Amino acid sequence: MRKLVHHPRGRNRAYPDSEQAALLGRTFGCVRLVWNKTLAERTRAYRTEGKRTSYKETDAALTGWKKTGDLAFLSEVSSVPLQQALRHQHTAFTNFFAGRAKYPRFESRTGRQSAHYTRSAFRMRDGELWLAETSAPLAFVWSFDDVDVAGLEPTMVVVCREPDGRWYVTFAVDTDAPAPAPPVGYAIGVDLGVTDFAVTSDGTRVPNPKHLEKKQRNLARRPRRGRARPPRRRRPGRRRRCRPTSRRSGSRSAPVTRAPPSRCCGRSARPGTGAAPATPSGT
Repeated sequence: MRKLVHHPRGRNRAYPDSEQAALLGRTFGCVRLVWNKTLAERTRAYRTEGKRTSYKETDAALTGWKKTGDLAFLSEVSSVPLQQALRHQHTAFTNFFAGRAKYPRFESRTGRQSAHYTRSAFRMRDGELWLAETSAPLAFVWSFDDVDVAGLEPTMVVVCREPDGRWYVTFAVDTDAPAPAPPVGYAIGVDLGVTDFAVTSDGTRVPNPKHLEKKQRNLARRPRRGRARPPRRRRPGRRRRCRPTSRRSGSRSAPVTRAPPSRCCGRSARPGTGAAPATPSGT
């Protein structure tokens, strides 16, 4: 019996036009809303009533939301990514109750956005990808030269947008299960460490790439780049010191100190208030 394996065919850069970007943006928002609203309803039902919500119940709730006035815009995008969000959440809760995963979290609009399209919501024609509700093929750059994109028959397409604004498309295909490797007749032990990343029982040593130290050095230098020094502030109530000025004549003579100008210390000079010169004694 032939066994098929669901294998993702890497990520490829996508370049949607303005109309496609707007449609995908609305799809991402609807997917996020359905995920968060369903997660809130599941959490409320489990905490208040102690019951689990099935996928059939969430699908019926989605149909009811589309008929309301506040959530009627959910019908403006393809229904396949919305249903896929419900299936993914049902799988996440199944893994959580089985102890294989953590409790599902709410999605944020600032994070990675994605939409999953099954075969009923896209088609591949001569290497071009046509998504549902679009009037033109989605432009992308195929990243695998050993595979002919014209003969690709994907079972699912995932379109995502990273927080930095770049778009990617991923194709999932069904392939034959790989044949098991022939036995080699001997076993080997691997010891993971810190000084060496791995040491095998036959003496082979794999050095530690030390990615953490490199990242820490780059992170320590990054805050200092382009950081302007804040202006030095003067303490309130502290007067500026009046520095003595020097007067030079034609010849090189010692600087002569004179009285500070009135504009430095802020005092008004009154005539006749200067100290009288001292007279020599005995005259």
